[in-house]
Amino acid sequence: MSGQSGSTTRIRATGKRRRKPSRRRRATVMAAWTAAGVVVVGGAGLGYAYVKLNDNLKAVDINAALGKNRPVDVDNGSQDILVLGSDSRSGANSAYGADEGTARSDTAMVVHVNKGHKTASVVSIPRDTLVTRPACTSDTTGETVAGEQRAMFNTAYEVGGPACAVKTVESMSGIRMDHYVEVDFTGFKKLIDQLGGVKITTTQAIDDSKSHLHLQPGTHTLDGEQSLGLVRTRKSVGDGSDLGRIQLQQAFIKALMEQAKSVGVFSNPKTLFDLADTATKAVTTDSDLGSVKKLTGFATGLKGLGSKNVTMVTMPVQYDPADPNRVIPLEESAQQVWTALKHDRPIPASATEKSAGDKGEAGKVVQ
Repeated sequence: MSGQSGSTTRIRATGKRRRKPSRRRRATVMAAWTAAGVVVVGGAGLGYAYVKLNDNLKAVDINAALGKNRPVDVDNGSQDILVLGSDSRSGANSAYGADEGTARSDTAMVVHVNKGHKTASVVSIPRDTLVTRPACTSDTTGETVAGEQRAMFNTAYEVGGPACAVKTVESMSGIRMDHYVEVDFTGFKKLIDQLGGVKITTTQAIDDSKSHLHLQPGTHTLDGEQSLGLVRTRKSVGDGSDLGRIQLQQAFIKALMEQAKSVGVFSNPKTLFDLADTATKAVTTDSDLGSVKKLTGFATGLKGLGSKNVTMVTMPVQYDPADPNRVIPLEESAQQVWTALKHDRPIPASATEKSAGDKGEAGKVVQ
């Protein structure tokens, strides 16, 4: 998902973009945590396929990279997961833009699952939020990258990879991330197709030349390519900003959750294996989830969640007075959000009342 924020002007950060190995093609993450959970939960029962699925998985040792200088690991049964995507255009993803040999985090969500695993809160972090990025270790050179004030949030992944993205989120929120999940364009499309598409209803026409999505008002079952187009759409909805696109993404996640629960994949071993094979190829996780057995246990704890049990908000932000193409956190309101998650409480409605992220018409386009 290539993105812009705050206006229709394309935004690029300054500085050299971090080069990525071509095998690590990462992009839109719209339902990484849901998809991985739903399709991998049956993996342990597919004994003949266990080794193959296990070999598909890629993992990053976040704990070793960050050491002990992290927020306290609260052991109360709740879980906090950083779900991340990137704007890489390498390999099969080149159809969605020129491959610059680099990647930044294009989509970021903190998923908080409450201690009873009955409800969850999802906080989207706009990619163009100006934050104080901590010093990080580059995952490509091993060198220390100095911290920076007023750095775009998505540059954390650029300069230091997954560990730096996690470190930046933990610095912002004061919450330790228990897990990390990342997914790519191609796997996302295949997963949607194998699920039989995702049903949505649009309240207005979508005609977006950048995402190549063209829909009339009404009910549609989107295939993988159309689904990817929807979660990349921004110019033709709302004010054309990345904040509006986040609202489309959140609506799509809920629709995908409902679709995944209704398919009944566990009654068909071949369907289950095909979905698990696609999902495990598409995702990169932290090392604590880096096996089918570990993912199975994680997913079992999430499978009872439905879209009605999930609250989705955007981290409270306002447009930057110095640059309308950027946003900055509304510190007091953002702290309300993080405090609620830290104490395993629902996010209060007052926390997002003043935020630019939860305003606008884009949130009404998909139902």
